[in-house]
Amino acid sequence: MASQSANVWVLLGLGIAGILLLTRKLKHTVRQDLGAFIQIIFDIEGHVSTFGHPDWARTHEAASSTSPVVSALVEGGATCLGTTLVDDLAYGISGENKHYGTPTNPSVPARVPGGSSSGAAVAVAANFVDFSLGIDTVGGVRVPAGFCGILGFRPSYGAVPHVGIIPISTSLDTIGLFAKDPHILCRVGHVLLQAPFVTHRNPRQIVVADDCFQHLNVPLERSLQVVIKATEKLFGRQVLKHINLEDYISAKVPSLKEHSNQNTNGELKSSLKLLANIAQFLQRHEFKLKHDEWTNTVNPDLHPAVSAQLHGKFEVSDAEIEKSKSVRSDMRAALNMLLKDDGILVIPTVADPPPKLGGKEIQSEDYQSRAFRLLSIASLSGCCQVTIPLGFYDKCPVSVSLIARHGNDLFLLETLETMYTTLQEQADVASKAKSSRNVVSKEESAEIAKEKGNQAYKDKQWQKAIGFYSEAIKLSGNNATYYSNRAQAYLEHGSYLQAEADCTKAINLDKKNVKAYFRRGTAREMLGFYKDAIDDFKYALVLEPTNKRAAAAAERLRKLFQ
Repeated sequence: MASQSANVWVLLGLGIAGILLLTRKLKHTVRQDLGAFIQIIFDIEGHVSTFGHPDWARTHEAASSTSPVVSALVEGGATCLGTTLVDDLAYGISGENKHYGTPTNPSVPARVPGGSSSGAAVAVAANFVDFSLGIDTVGGVRVPAGFCGILGFRPSYGAVPHVGIIPISTSLDTIGLFAKDPHILCRVGHVLLQAPFVTHRNPRQIVVADDCFQHLNVPLERSLQVVIKATEKLFGRQVLKHINLEDYISAKVPSLKEHSNQNTNGELKSSLKLLANIAQFLQRHEFKLKHDEWTNTVNPDLHPAVSAQLHGKFEVSDAEIEKSKSVRSDMRAALNMLLKDDGILVIPTVADPPPKLGGKEIQSEDYQSRAFRLLSIASLSGCCQVTIPLGFYDKCPVSVSLIARHGNDLFLLETLETMYTTLQEQADVASKAKSSRNVVSKEESAEIAKEKGNQAYKDKQWQKAIGFYSEAIKLSGNNATYYSNRAQAYLEHGSYLQAEADCTKAINLDKKNVKAYFRRGTAREMLGFYKDAIDDFKYALVLEPTNKRAAAAAERLRKLFQ
């Protein structure tokens, strides 16, 4: 950090029992600190890490050097005082630790804080510190950020040196960052990335992964629509693009097809489910490569979810490893191609609210699958991702995530700074909305369907566009724009009778809909109803005298029948 901010003391929780740089506020006992802290320092020369388990500390020597990341922050003015808590061996996503106690989630105390970097997240959420660090392998920073209602940043793979941390999965590990204030997150991010400040750029494309929001356990008006409205207000509607991410990945990641073996029901697995499986496979394989000898020798008492992963039978071939590495390379190329230098992908951080403490929900295959489908996108591609809180729904934190291409970390942090305040304003508006949730949901869902139709139309997929506009009409049948837009798609498709009927419906709903008159005139011209077509073109000109297309069409037909 810069010298002018040397008075800002922070906590760096390196996920695996991290580094603690405390604020002056922290003068309490461990329990008063919500269980976020323990008294062993990680990767500081002369001190021993716990790695979230007392047996690890008992069987390992003190670190011979200090992590370069910690050194860089200390040189910026921070003071190193202690460490934070993680899951057993930093392997889970719940944040629970039966050996040292589970840190209390300040946002919703009856629920888990998320892991693996639970203590680091809790320290920030409880306002003990300004920022903290954690390890993100397949969600270790993003999950607790989402569950605790704070910002969480996972840098691009390899952007921050791994020296001085205990490896979990060498091809997936990243040193991430927590904060509440986006400006602090960005300033510390610059230090971690060792990057100078650059000229500010706004995103030219905000890509919404609509399919990822379809099964989210939060209403769209409290999540996706907040992002859409903030984007429209800041950058204009033209930057929005809607895609089906699963379809995109299936088409652009060819190596994934080698993994698309059939499940027990004989159905092909989705591309995101396959990505989740591969990410967990790599994490398990690489963890066992590094630590299998220790776990077999010491036989540590582990959380059931972690134990199932590490103690179960696990055989892997060289061919499987190479296939997984190919998917990782193809995923990075696919997302880089989608986002380029000025694009942002919008996805949910997690699909579900934080589970209750002591429950078994987070251990279920369904919960894990829903979580890792989203978490594996950045983990396997190596792209950078930031988790952004959007207030609360049903007393639990809500968040979304923005992803930029690999290596575009500063652009992502700049976009966060630009959008954060507007996102919070829109989230606040949504939380205070008095209208019926079901009514709002239908209207917002209709708008999403219309935007999908617009995108399909731009891509010249006429039938697909017709389908989306029909879905919007089914959800909200009194919107003239939906009928008018479907009419245009029908015109391109050559379905002139349907186009005429849709335009007539649009005009009945909105007598001043210029586009509907022009499109109906076009349909009637193609059907041979020339007099009626001329009338429609002329009326379009009455409503909009500068409409050159309507003027040209009317003049063309007038000359034809002189």
